[in-house]
Amino acid sequence: MGQGLWRVARNQQLQQEGYSEQGYLTREQSRRMAASNISNTSHRKQVQGGIDIYHLLKARKSKEQEGFINLEMLPPELSFTILSYLNATDLCLASCVWQDLANDELLWQGLCKSTWGHCSIYNKNPPLGFSFRKLYMQLDEGSLTFNANPDEGVNYFMSKGILDDSPKEIAKFIFCTRTLNWKKLRIYLDERRDVLDDLVTLHNFRNQFLPNALREFFRHIHAPEERGEYLETLITKFSHRFCACNPDLMRELGLSPDAVYVLCYSLILLSIDLTSPHVKNKMSKREFIRNTRRAAQNISEDFVGHLYDNIYLIGHVAA
Repeated sequence: MGQGLWRVARNQQLQQEGYSEQGYLTREQSRRMAASNISNTSHRKQVQGGIDIYHLLKARKSKEQEGFINLEMLPPELSFTILSYLNATDLCLASCVWQDLANDELLWQGLCKSTWGHCSIYNKNPPLGFSFRKLYMQLDEGSLTFNANPDEGVNYFMSKGILDDSPKEIAKFIFCTRTLNWKKLRIYLDERRDVLDDLVTLHNFRNQFLPNALREFFRHIHAPEERGEYLETLITKFSHRFCACNPDLMRELGLSPDAVYVLCYSLILLSIDLTSPHVKNKMSKREFIRNTRRAAQNISEDFVGHLYDNIYLIGHVAA
């Protein structure tokens, strides 16, 4: 075993020095062959694709060019693609080095529309002196204001011309962003039922299984922590919207908005029962089917059984 280890170590040493079992190459010859291969590869890349990006990154004429390549040396489309992956803070820092590139309106427009998908100002002729970089700062400021005081936040957006004073426009803005605090948003929607109505109509539940549609609904419009009038209102509005999106399914299953309302309440109670650590005796599938069909008699046993399986396998509908 000792001789075997010695041979392995010796072979590694010979390979490092440029030798092999069949013959050997001097270090100078090895360096020449490697340089020739690199030169040929570089030449092929330049002939095939014009400017060799790899060559730009690796070949530096002086020490001042060491580090990350200057984006201004690249084609503009490639530079914009690289900068588009930055957030607002990093893009501001990048603008200190690449002023013309990082201040480009297309980059800030992409940041605005990827973070706040809908604003009334997007569909208007921009005013004099408008810039998407300035708009991003205003949207960020308005979102922070909303998360402190929802009414003041909405008023800020309207005062800057970002949003129109319309329930539908406010609902679209809420639907297309994730920057608003969900607790403050829940308080605002509880007070502005007109905005809530338009927000519900923006959901499309066509061909969705009922528990999955309910999860999607509560991801946008968070359920209250306790039962009450607001929760009943949310479930009622969801039930009517779900039936409106799936008229054929409702006729096939013989369901009405009232029956969907009962099923939604049953799903919420089942979710609490199966996921709460305080409930020791979990509801069985047989018990859920019996209790649900007692409240809504026209529902098939198989359909109710699939509802139970969904909650058991995927989890809470309003988590």
